[in-house]
Amino acid sequence: MQQLRAVPCSPPPGRLTEGPVWDDRRQELLWVDIPDGLVHRAALTHEAATPDLVGTSTLRFGSAVGAVQPCASGALLAAVGTSLVRLDPDRPVEAAVELAAPVLPGDGLPRRMNDAAVDPAGRLLVGSMAYDESPGAGSLYRLDGDGLVTLLDSVTISNGLGWSPDGTRLYYADSPTGRVDVFTYDTGTGTLTDRRPFAALDRGVPDGLTVDADGRVWVAVWGGGEVLAFTPDGALHARVEVPAAHVTSCAFAGPDLDVLVITTAKEGLDEAARRAQPLAGRLFTCRPPTRGLPPVPYADH
Repeated sequence: MQQLRAVPCSPPPGRLTEGPVWDDRRQELLWVDIPDGLVHRAALTHEAATPDLVGTSTLRFGSAVGAVQPCASGALLAAVGTSLVRLDPDRPVEAAVELAAPVLPGDGLPRRMNDAAVDPAGRLLVGSMAYDESPGAGSLYRLDGDGLVTLLDSVTISNGLGWSPDGTRLYYADSPTGRVDVFTYDTGTGTLTDRRPFAALDRGVPDGLTVDADGRVWVAVWGGGEVLAFTPDGALHARVEVPAAHVTSCAFAGPDLDVLVITTAKEGLDEAARRAQPLAGRLFTCRPPTRGLPPVPYADH
């Protein structure tokens, strides 16, 4: 098994940094700080022996931002509160246009969108959760031209979306289950079938994930201080040590997609744990001996 170690990047720590994604069109990394409603952008110094993120700029929303994705048009698609909005990254957030919002149950539970990813055909999948993490209060949706289609109900914390290189498998984590599941995925219709367990964790819970060009699944472990990589048959392949317990997500970035960028959180740590983990909430990088899959933008035109 490969043993790797991540090193911190320049951007200052956030409360709950999440959802890194490489915007190939603009050659920059996007990520969010969920509770503070922030969308960050930065360039990656991928040529350096130790890659870094520099020149950070920030969009500030008035609600939690669960995820952001680049669009084929050059716009951004952000999950803000319980809505999906489209915006020009060079214009004020007040100019954002709402594309869709789910019809929520009338149970009074405050909810928000969480992790999101774009499938090989350019469709967006996005999950939801209750702020208090009530069991079964979330869903997984697909964004279509007519709005949101529900793919899964009774989800607690919808997380970790990624596809196999051929697009026929969708990897998915409902975090409190403690495992990553895999579905058979129809790229023609965007439908899921045949859910089965893929990999169970022995500590922490799975959060965000990404898939490399060889089909290995890299899983951020909340509460575990690591990213774990699994082969397509579910065997443990590599472990990336991260000096922060709450590892939230990861993505391959850079022109060659050879830099693994990792997000972390200080949210959920008590004061003693924050003192013991001064790097919590930072972004980290490492260079595994593999590359990521080419990112697919949301097909908005």
